[in-house]
Amino acid sequence: MGEQRLAGKVAWVTGSSRGIGRVVADHLAGLGAKVAVHGTTPVSTRAFDEAESLDAVAAAIADRHGGDVLAVYGDLTSEQVVKDVVAQIRARFGRIDILVNNAGGDIGSQGTSGERAGKPVVNDAVEVSIEDVRTVLERNLTTCILVCREVAPEMMQRNSGWIVTIGSIAGLGGHRSEVIYGTAKAAVHEYTRCLAAQMRPYGVYANVIAPGEIITPRFVASRPTKEERKVRTGALTRYGWPEEVARCVEFLVTEDSSYISGQIVRVDGGAQLFPA
Repeated sequence: MGEQRLAGKVAWVTGSSRGIGRVVADHLAGLGAKVAVHGTTPVSTRAFDEAESLDAVAAAIADRHGGDVLAVYGDLTSEQVVKDVVAQIRARFGRIDILVNNAGGDIGSQGTSGERAGKPVVNDAVEVSIEDVRTVLERNLTTCILVCREVAPEMMQRNSGWIVTIGSIAGLGGHRSEVIYGTAKAAVHEYTRCLAAQMRPYGVYANVIAPGEIITPRFVASRPTKEERKVRTGALTRYGWPEEVARCVEFLVTEDSSYISGQIVRVDGGAQLFPA
């Protein structure tokens, strides 16, 4: 068991039934935090065969670290669902000290079972369907706003709290594909900066992590990948790994970043080098 840097803290990681979110939740639990893991449904974990159920994910994390882990689920595009989920977390743990907004993805109206792991069939700026536009915006931007609206006020009251939003380098530059996803993430980045400005007098931190190409089961299912880039050391032209995002989350929710708020931190191996 590693250093318990987050002992006594409560963390909620949205979209943590699988992928980056699951690894972030596990990492925070390993630092001593009580953790709420979340999926849209109790079996969101099955989409890419990462676990049998959300409860199984919670149990595995708890067993590995000897911690207290709660499984919560629901569609975070619904304001009432967000309120209900937050109420469950508070009933178990009393409060939320750390919020990691990870729920999202370039997943359109067909869902994760669709072609290319759910990416919009037409994924450009002009021909993308309005159904996919709405779905991707709601999945990424609406969830972020609703969750922050529900959790930030208690942090303001305590004059303490950490909010980390998982954005994307897709939201930091123009490109021909994944356009609505990039648009949604750009909006998420700006919303978090505005949130940081509002939280500043209360000592509450709000930052963005913008990952690049990070290897997860859905990443592999959604596009061709190169085996030679699936290494963990060596040239930074490799793919990144969820653990590298998780360590950046740790940095942003500990004293390591005690004077950093309202920033976008790329975790992309230097793929983008222009100002954020």
